[in-house]
Amino acid sequence: MSREEAASKFPDLNDWEAGLKQPTLKQLEKFASTMHTPIGYLFLPEPPEESLPVPDFRTMGDVEVRHASPDLLDIIYQCQQRQEWYRDYARLHQEPEVPFVGTFTADMDVAEAAAQMSAVLNFAPGERGSTWTEAAQRLRDEADQLGVLVMISGVVGSNTHRKLDPHEFRGFALADKLAPVVFINGSDTKAAQIFTLTHELVHIWLGDSGVDDADMRSSPSNSTERWCNEVAAEFLLPTESLHGVSINTDDLTADLQRLARHFKVSTLVVLRRLFDAGYFTESQFRMAYRDELDRILNFLDERPSGGNFYNTQPLRISKRFARALIESTREGQTLHRDAFQMLGFKKISTFNELAHRLGAP
Repeated sequence: MSREEAASKFPDLNDWEAGLKQPTLKQLEKFASTMHTPIGYLFLPEPPEESLPVPDFRTMGDVEVRHASPDLLDIIYQCQQRQEWYRDYARLHQEPEVPFVGTFTADMDVAEAAAQMSAVLNFAPGERGSTWTEAAQRLRDEADQLGVLVMISGVVGSNTHRKLDPHEFRGFALADKLAPVVFINGSDTKAAQIFTLTHELVHIWLGDSGVDDADMRSSPSNSTERWCNEVAAEFLLPTESLHGVSINTDDLTADLQRLARHFKVSTLVVLRRLFDAGYFTESQFRMAYRDELDRILNFLDERPSGGNFYNTQPLRISKRFARALIESTREGQTLHRDAFQMLGFKKISTFNELAHRLGAP
């Protein structure tokens, strides 16, 4: 929040900071709530260093990013809570471990790793549907059926006023044998979400947790992160598929969009794969990537938001997780209070309608 926006919400803010006035307890509580900050932090001599609870692989360009916003921290904590609940649920119901978690190592051949993923996930270019939305849904459902809790949301919980910033992160993975979780920033384009989901699934195959920006432009200093990018790209757009492809550099956007539509990937993935195949020099690639990224970000800013709650909520929390939680609550094993907190609403009527739409018992 900018200083100007904060001052408009709290007219005495400048006087508080200057020591000319003291906020009342009620004002302080409202300030802490607005800033998504525990009220106790405001009494400390200096702000605490809040580190991410999982490894941080984010980069901006090729520079590592260390600061994490309250929104990013809160969404990770929420997903960890859901993961912990589902792990206990899976143990109680004697669910088998997800067989591929931790089966990769980062020194594997990239093409071999991508081939192993392709053998498990039915997501060949001809099986991706006719739109990016359909392709994203198919990949998500494939992972869900295999036991991965895929959560896709553009906001923290159900709070539409706390929108997640794709500039800060695009996704993260929480590896676990019984309850692997992948979270995708739903504020990104569908095409970008497909690459991020694939990238995070590679982390699950590795058995590694971490927060990523899944940036095709950069060459992260972390070798594992570079390898995950390469495997995800090879899985989505195999190198052999680009043999003999003609590119018109005078109308590059049109060619990128044509190939992106065919493979149901983002134009940035296509651009990176063309660079890997030797179609561009590094300077040409970086310039083209910057231009294409600016075009996509402008599109994101102009895109309308919203949607039907009962359609979006299962995606935010994972259909597999939602069905299990509803079943457990109806059987009396989980309190309604706890279920509502993890599902992101407070009404029993909403709970019953969501259960009906998911076909939960």
